[in-house]
Amino acid sequence: MPIVVNLDVMMAKRKMSSGELAGKIGITPANLSILKNNKAKAVRFSTLEKICEVLDCQPGDILEYVKEE
Repeated sequence: MPIVVNLDVMMAKRKMSSGELAGKIGITPANLSILKNNKAKAVRFSTLEKICEVLDCQPGDILEYVKEE
């Protein structure tokens, strides 16, 4: 998939664990893992908004378009 989720990078920069982030944004650790490991097919804007709020970042810091060859 050409959309890459760099959530783990931003979490590392903010020194935040998966469990802590999941609790703060109100999703299960399992669903956060799906998103973090590029297995998600979609993400709600409300979830993306909460992630950006908690990690103090922009959507572009988390989502990246990589052209497939």
